[in-house]
Amino acid sequence: MAGDNRSPVTVIGLGLMGTALAGALLSAGHPTTVWNRTPEKADDLVERGARRAASVAEAVAASPLTIVCVSTYEVTHELLDPLGEALAGRVVVNLVSGTPGDARRSAEWAAKLGVPYLDGAIMAVPQLIGTPQGLLFYGGPQELYDAHASVLQVFGGQTTYLGEDFGAPLVYDLALLTMLYGAGYGWVHAQALINSAGIPASAFQPFAQAWTQHVILPGVGDLDHGRAIDQRDYATEVSNINTNRLALSHVIGASEEAGIPVDALTPLRGHLDALVAEGHGLDGFARVWEKLRPAAD
Repeated sequence: MAGDNRSPVTVIGLGLMGTALAGALLSAGHPTTVWNRTPEKADDLVERGARRAASVAEAVAASPLTIVCVSTYEVTHELLDPLGEALAGRVVVNLVSGTPGDARRSAEWAAKLGVPYLDGAIMAVPQLIGTPQGLLFYGGPQELYDAHASVLQVFGGQTTYLGEDFGAPLVYDLALLTMLYGAGYGWVHAQALINSAGIPASAFQPFAQAWTQHVILPGVGDLDHGRAIDQRDYATEVSNINTNRLALSHVIGASEEAGIPVDALTPLRGHLDALVAEGHGLDGFARVWEKLRPAAD
Protein backbone atom coordinates (compact mmCIF):
# COMPACT_ATOMS: atom_id res chain seq x y z
CA MET A 1 0.00 0.00 0.00
CA ALA A 2 1.35 3.46 -0.91
CA GLY A 3 2.71 5.20 2.13
CA ASP A 4 2.83 2.01 4.23
CA ASN A 5 5.72 2.29 6.66
CA ARG A 6 7.23 -0.93 5.30
CA SER A 7 6.43 -0.54 1.61
CA PRO A 8 9.17 -1.45 -0.92
CA VAL A 9 11.28 1.41 -2.26
CA THR A 10 13.94 1.57 -4.98
CA VAL A 11 16.90 3.96 -4.91
CA ILE A 12 18.73 4.71 -8.15
CA GLY A 13 22.13 6.35 -7.67
CA LEU A 14 24.49 5.47 -4.83
CA GLY A 15 26.75 8.43 -4.41
CA LEU A 16 27.18 9.70 -0.87
CA MET A 17 23.65 11.08 -0.80
CA GLY A 18 21.94 8.16 -2.52
CA THR A 19 23.67 5.76 -0.17
CA ALA A 20 22.45 7.80 2.80
CA LEU A 21 18.88 7.75 1.44
CA ALA A 22 18.95 3.98 0.96
CA GLY A 23 20.47 3.52 4.40
CA ALA A 24 17.69 5.55 6.01
CA LEU A 25 15.08 3.40 4.26
CA LEU A 26 16.72 0.22 5.50
CA SER A 27 16.91 1.59 9.04
CA ALA A 28 13.19 2.37 8.86
CA GLY A 29 12.39 -1.20 7.81
CA HIS A 30 11.63 -0.68 4.13
CA PRO A 31 12.50 -3.48 1.69
CA THR A 32 15.00 -1.53 -0.41
CA THR A 33 16.24 -2.23 -3.93
CA VAL A 34 19.29 -0.31 -5.13
CA TRP A 35 21.04 0.25 -8.45
CA ASN A 36 24.21 2.09 -9.39
CA ARG A 37 26.43 2.20 -12.48
CA THR A 38 29.23 0.85 -10.33
CA PRO A 39 27.59 -2.16 -8.66
CA GLU A 40 30.24 -2.40 -5.95
CA LYS A 41 28.93 0.80 -4.37
CA ALA A 42 25.95 -1.21 -3.17
CA ASP A 43 28.04 -3.75 -1.25
CA ASP A 44 27.60 -2.23 2.21
CA LEU A 45 23.87 -1.71 1.64
CA VAL A 46 23.46 -5.28 0.47
CA GLU A 47 25.17 -6.47 3.64
CA ARG A 48 22.52 -4.52 5.56
CA GLY A 49 19.71 -6.22 3.65
CA ALA A 50 19.24 -4.23 0.44
CA ARG A 51 18.60 -6.02 -2.85
CA ARG A 52 21.00 -5.19 -5.69
CA ALA A 53 19.28 -4.82 -9.07
CA ALA A 54 21.17 -5.79 -12.19
CA SER A 55 19.62 -3.04 -14.32
CA VAL A 56 17.61 0.17 -14.05
CA ALA A 57 14.59 -1.65 -15.46
CA GLU A 58 14.85 -4.34 -12.80
CA ALA A 59 15.27 -1.73 -10.08
CA VAL A 60 12.19 0.24 -11.11
CA ALA A 61 10.10 -2.92 -11.48
CA ALA A 62 10.99 -4.01 -7.95
CA SER A 63 9.07 -1.26 -6.14
CA PRO A 64 6.02 0.96 -6.62
CA LEU A 65 8.15 3.96 -5.57
CA THR A 66 11.55 4.86 -7.05
CA ILE A 67 13.84 7.54 -5.61
CA VAL A 68 16.30 8.93 -8.14
CA CYS A 69 19.44 10.57 -6.73
CA VAL A 70 21.96 11.04 -9.53
CA SER A 71 24.12 13.98 -10.56
CA THR A 72 21.89 15.82 -13.07
CA TYR A 73 18.51 15.76 -14.78
CA GLU A 74 20.29 14.72 -17.95
CA VAL A 75 21.52 11.58 -16.21
CA THR A 76 18.03 10.92 -14.86
CA HIS A 77 16.64 10.91 -18.39
CA GLU A 78 19.57 8.94 -19.75
CA LEU A 79 18.68 6.19 -17.29
CA LEU A 80 14.89 6.32 -17.36
CA ASP A 81 13.98 7.32 -20.93
CA PRO A 82 14.86 3.87 -22.36
CA LEU A 83 12.24 2.29 -20.08
CA GLY A 84 9.44 4.11 -21.91
CA GLU A 85 6.00 2.73 -21.15
CA ALA A 86 7.41 0.34 -18.56
CA LEU A 87 7.52 3.35 -16.25
CA ALA A 88 3.77 3.96 -16.47
CA GLY A 89 2.14 3.83 -13.07
CA ARG A 90 5.46 3.70 -11.21
CA VAL A 91 5.94 6.64 -8.86
CA VAL A 92 9.20 8.53 -9.44
CA VAL A 93 10.60 11.00 -6.92
CA ASN A 94 13.49 12.93 -8.44
CA LEU A 95 15.99 14.29 -5.91
CA VAL A 96 18.46 15.80 -8.38
CA SER A 97 20.26 19.13 -8.49
CA GLY A 98 19.24 21.47 -11.29
CA THR A 99 17.02 24.42 -12.06
CA PRO A 100 13.28 24.93 -11.54
CA GLY A 101 12.91 24.69 -15.32
CA ASP A 102 14.60 21.28 -15.28
CA ALA A 103 12.09 20.08 -12.71
CA ARG A 104 9.07 21.39 -14.60
CA ARG A 105 10.25 19.89 -17.89
CA SER A 106 10.80 16.54 -16.19
CA ALA A 107 7.28 16.71 -14.79
CA GLU A 108 5.95 17.25 -18.34
CA TRP A 109 7.96 14.24 -19.49
CA ALA A 110 6.52 12.13 -16.69
CA ALA A 111 2.97 13.20 -17.46
CA LYS A 112 3.33 12.12 -21.10
CA LEU A 113 4.41 8.65 -19.95
CA GLY A 114 1.74 8.36 -17.27
CA VAL A 115 4.33 8.40 -14.49
CA PRO A 116 3.19 9.81 -11.13
CA TYR A 117 5.98 12.26 -10.34
CA LEU A 118 7.31 14.39 -7.51
CA ASP A 119 10.35 16.62 -7.63
CA GLY A 120 12.42 17.48 -4.60
CA ALA A 121 15.52 19.13 -3.22
CA ILE A 122 17.76 17.90 -0.42
CA MET A 123 18.95 20.67 1.88
CA ALA A 124 21.20 18.49 4.02
CA VAL A 125 24.54 16.74 4.00
CA PRO A 126 24.43 12.92 3.90
CA GLN A 127 25.08 12.71 7.64
CA LEU A 128 21.78 14.52 8.33
CA ILE A 129 19.66 12.15 6.26
CA GLY A 130 17.35 10.20 8.53
CA THR A 131 17.72 12.65 11.42
CA PRO A 132 15.20 15.12 12.88
CA GLN A 133 17.29 17.97 11.42
CA GLY A 134 17.22 16.72 7.82
CA LEU A 135 15.47 19.17 5.50
CA LEU A 136 14.00 18.12 2.15
CA PHE A 137 11.56 20.01 -0.04
CA TYR A 138 8.96 18.43 -2.35
CA GLY A 139 6.68 19.75 -5.07
CA GLY A 140 3.97 18.13 -7.17
CA PRO A 141 0.44 16.80 -6.75
CA GLN A 142 -0.78 17.06 -3.16
CA GLU A 143 -2.49 13.68 -3.23
CA LEU A 144 0.66 11.97 -4.51
CA TYR A 145 2.80 13.55 -1.82
CA ASP A 146 0.26 12.64 0.86
CA ALA A 147 0.19 9.02 -0.33
CA HIS A 148 3.95 8.67 0.12
CA ALA A 149 4.65 11.19 2.87
CA SER A 150 5.35 8.53 5.51
CA VAL A 151 8.13 7.14 3.31
CA LEU A 152 9.57 10.50 2.29
CA GLN A 153 9.62 11.71 5.88
CA VAL A 154 12.06 8.90 6.68
CA PHE A 155 14.75 11.04 5.03
CA GLY A 156 14.43 13.97 7.42
CA GLY A 157 12.34 15.38 10.21
CA GLN A 158 12.10 18.77 8.46
CA THR A 159 10.55 17.33 5.28
CA THR A 160 8.32 20.01 3.75
CA TYR A 161 5.73 19.92 0.98
CA LEU A 162 5.74 23.22 -0.95
CA GLY A 163 2.72 22.81 -3.22
CA GLU A 164 1.79 21.79 -6.75
CA ASP A 165 4.65 23.61 -8.53
CA PHE A 166 7.28 21.00 -9.41
CA GLY A 167 9.90 23.75 -9.60
CA ALA A 168 9.30 25.18 -6.13
CA PRO A 169 11.75 22.88 -4.29
CA LEU A 170 14.61 24.02 -6.50
CA VAL A 171 13.58 27.66 -6.18
CA TYR A 172 13.92 27.28 -2.41
CA ASP A 173 17.12 25.26 -2.83
CA LEU A 174 18.84 27.78 -5.07
CA ALA A 175 17.63 30.76 -3.04
CA LEU A 176 19.16 29.27 0.10
CA LEU A 177 22.35 28.44 -1.79
CA THR A 178 22.47 32.05 -3.00
CA MET A 179 22.58 33.11 0.64
CA LEU A 180 25.24 30.51 1.39
CA TYR A 181 27.54 31.55 -1.44
CA GLY A 182 26.98 35.24 -0.79
CA ALA A 183 27.93 34.81 2.85
CA GLY A 184 30.83 32.52 1.93
CA TYR A 185 32.23 35.01 -0.56
CA GLY A 186 31.83 37.82 1.97
CA TRP A 187 33.81 35.79 4.49
CA VAL A 188 36.74 35.09 2.15
CA HIS A 189 36.77 38.72 0.97
CA ALA A 190 36.93 39.77 4.63
CA GLN A 191 39.83 37.36 5.16
CA ALA A 192 41.61 38.93 2.19
CA LEU A 193 41.29 42.35 3.82
CA ILE A 194 42.56 40.98 7.12
CA ASN A 195 45.49 39.28 5.40
CA SER A 196 46.40 42.51 3.59
CA ALA A 197 47.18 44.03 7.00
CA GLY A 198 49.26 41.04 8.09
CA ILE A 199 46.65 39.88 10.63
CA PRO A 200 46.26 36.12 11.10
CA ALA A 201 42.87 34.71 10.12
CA SER A 202 42.64 33.00 13.51
CA ALA A 203 42.90 36.37 15.28
CA PHE A 204 40.00 37.77 13.26
CA GLN A 205 37.76 34.71 13.42
CA PRO A 206 36.31 35.27 16.93
CA PHE A 207 35.09 38.70 15.82
CA ALA A 208 33.71 37.26 12.58
CA GLN A 209 31.83 34.66 14.59
CA ALA A 210 30.33 37.23 16.96
CA TRP A 211 29.44 39.58 14.09
CA THR A 212 27.72 36.75 12.25
CA GLN A 213 25.78 35.68 15.33
CA HIS A 214 24.67 39.08 16.57
CA VAL A 215 24.45 41.22 13.42
CA ILE A 216 24.24 39.16 10.23
CA LEU A 217 21.99 36.32 11.36
CA PRO A 218 19.41 38.54 13.10
CA GLY A 219 19.35 40.70 9.98
CA VAL A 220 18.82 38.05 7.29
CA GLY A 221 16.66 35.90 9.58
CA ASP A 222 14.30 38.67 10.65
CA LEU A 223 10.77 37.83 9.50
CA ASP A 224 10.02 41.55 9.27
CA HIS A 225 12.41 41.76 6.30
CA GLY A 226 10.30 39.24 4.40
CA ARG A 227 7.17 41.19 5.22
CA ALA A 228 8.88 44.40 4.09
CA ILE A 229 9.45 42.90 0.64
CA ASP A 230 5.96 41.40 0.42
CA GLN A 231 4.40 44.73 1.40
CA ARG A 232 7.05 46.90 -0.27
CA ASP A 233 7.39 48.90 2.91
CA TYR A 234 11.08 49.65 3.47
CA ALA A 235 10.97 52.08 6.40
CA THR A 236 13.77 51.46 8.89
CA GLU A 237 15.07 52.72 12.20
CA VAL A 238 18.24 50.64 12.07
CA SER A 239 20.50 51.15 9.05
CA ASN A 240 19.37 52.95 5.92
CA ILE A 241 20.64 52.92 2.35
CA ASN A 242 22.63 56.15 2.80
CA THR A 243 24.58 54.53 5.64
CA ASN A 244 25.13 51.27 3.79
CA ARG A 245 26.19 53.06 0.61
CA LEU A 246 28.87 54.97 2.51
CA ALA A 247 30.10 51.84 4.31
CA LEU A 248 30.27 49.86 1.08
CA SER A 249 32.25 52.63 -0.59
CA HIS A 250 34.83 52.30 2.18
CA VAL A 251 34.95 48.50 1.78
CA ILE A 252 35.52 48.90 -1.95
CA GLY A 253 38.10 51.65 -1.45
CA ALA A 254 40.10 49.65 1.09
CA SER A 255 39.93 46.55 -1.10
CA GLU A 256 41.22 48.45 -4.12
CA GLU A 257 44.05 49.89 -2.04
CA ALA A 258 45.00 46.33 -1.03
CA GLY A 259 44.74 44.99 -4.59
CA ILE A 260 41.70 42.82 -3.79
CA PRO A 261 39.19 42.36 -6.66
CA VAL A 262 35.89 44.12 -6.09
CA ASP A 263 33.95 42.75 -9.06
CA ALA A 264 31.40 41.04 -6.81
CA LEU A 265 30.74 44.25 -4.87
CA THR A 266 30.42 46.82 -7.65
CA PRO A 267 26.91 45.76 -8.79
CA LEU A 268 25.63 46.35 -5.25
CA ARG A 269 27.27 49.77 -5.19
CA GLY A 270 25.49 50.57 -8.46
CA HIS A 271 22.13 49.57 -6.98
CA LEU A 272 22.70 51.66 -3.85
CA ASP A 273 23.80 54.65 -5.93
CA ALA A 274 20.67 54.37 -8.06
CA LEU A 275 18.34 54.10 -5.06
CA VAL A 276 19.88 57.18 -3.45
CA ALA A 277 19.54 59.07 -6.73
CA GLU A 278 15.86 58.05 -6.82
CA GLY A 279 15.30 59.50 -3.34
CA HIS A 280 15.26 56.27 -1.33
CA GLY A 281 18.34 56.87 0.81
CA LEU A 282 16.42 56.74 4.07
CA ASP A 283 14.85 53.35 3.30
CA GLY A 284 16.09 50.02 4.59
CA PHE A 285 18.52 47.77 2.75
CA ALA A 286 15.69 45.44 1.71
CA ARG A 287 14.73 47.97 -0.97
CA VAL A 288 17.69 46.71 -3.02
CA TRP A 289 15.30 43.88 -3.93
CA GLU A 290 13.47 46.37 -6.13
CA LYS A 291 16.58 46.41 -8.37
CA LEU A 292 16.69 42.62 -8.61
CA ARG A 293 13.07 41.57 -8.95
CA PRO A 294 11.79 40.46 -12.35
CA ALA A 295 10.73 43.42 -14.44
CA ALA A 296 7.25 41.97 -14.98
CA ASP A 297 6.59 41.57 -11.24
